[in-house]
Amino acid sequence: MRLHVGCAMWTFGPWQGRLLPHPLPPRERLAAYATWCNAVEGNTTFYATPSRATVETWAAQAPDDFRFLLKLPKPVTHERRLAPDLFTPGSALHSFFTAIEPLGRNAALWVQLPASFGPTDLPALAAFLGRVPQGYRYAVEVRHPAFFADPKTEQSLEKLLTEADAEWVPFDTTVLYETPPTTDAEREAWTKKPRLPRRTRALTRFPVVRYIGRDDGERTAEGWQPWADTTAAWLREGRSPTVFIHTPDNADAPVLARRFHEDVRRRVPELAALGEPMPVGPPTLF
Repeated sequence: MRLHVGCAMWTFGPWQGRLLPHPLPPRERLAAYATWCNAVEGNTTFYATPSRATVETWAAQAPDDFRFLLKLPKPVTHERRLAPDLFTPGSALHSFFTAIEPLGRNAALWVQLPASFGPTDLPALAAFLGRVPQGYRYAVEVRHPAFFADPKTEQSLEKLLTEADAEWVPFDTTVLYETPPTTDAEREAWTKKPRLPRRTRALTRFPVVRYIGRDDGERTAEGWQPWADTTAAWLREGRSPTVFIHTPDNADAPVLARRFHEDVRRRVPELAALGEPMPVGPPTLF
């Protein structure tokens, strides 16, 4: 029984010297983060595909049970909108799969679609998922309101994903938008994050949740209690969930991710605890 928890990145300025040792060379940063969390979102792959050599350093640093959720490149999902010719050698998609190969089964691939990708685009999604390489888990995030407001449209997407053994990734922003923002980071998040209903139904053995709270850690933890209940139920059903904890400023995201793990562990005592994080500085005599 394993619950994977993580953040939106593995290196972040406000964590350095406070949560993670500083300075650390790039080849050691993921390994340090992996002592805090056992999963991470790969948002940077949306903007640029890393070199295979870079991905090899990721694979070398990550423990065997560590999980990556890597976002497909922007040209694939947003510019070409899953076009059939993306599968040709030399395309952005082909280059992406070549680069991430060293991660093997530790990588789940995140198909985040634009808000304009709606019900009439489902045939393109079905064709795309029918052609992608096997050996990876696939997780799809949609943002078009129709998938949440119209039961028939929701069922159509669920059927498509279930047949492809792909998960539907919810991005839960309900707590973020529950009351007006009180920090600059919250105000910025209000201009960027989608406003969609919370969705808690899993389609596969590997549910993925993205949750964003507030810059107040206590409010963030209060808001994730329904997810702690849902995650505990998934574990009892034999599922293997991955939950990513965000806040608008992400200053304490690794601490909160571990706190979420402990909240679930209180509900499911047989869930093993996470290991101790790497010390920030050298041990002292006193």
